[in-house]
Amino acid sequence: MNMRYAIEHQPELQRFRIVQQGEEALLEYQLLGDSVDFWRTFVPDALRGQGMAEQLVRHGLAWAEQKQLAVQASCWYVQKFL
Repeated sequence: MNMRYAIEHQPELQRFRIVQQGEEALLEYQLLGDSVDFWRTFVPDALRGQGMAEQLVRHGLAWAEQKQLAVQASCWYVQKFL
């Protein structure tokens, strides 16, 4: 299944999220000056296998590129996209 999900940026919480079926999938980051560290992806068990984590990561990386931020990835999953 390769749906497109609505991704919400919550800069005050330093995260991107997708809400489905009352649950949320997350990509969390920390701004460090002119760089960003994507440190955690989380998808609840009920939502796994639908491509949400990949969409969140690709969206986050596009955002970082648009903002001209250097990208770091403490999260192993995000590292796969760098």
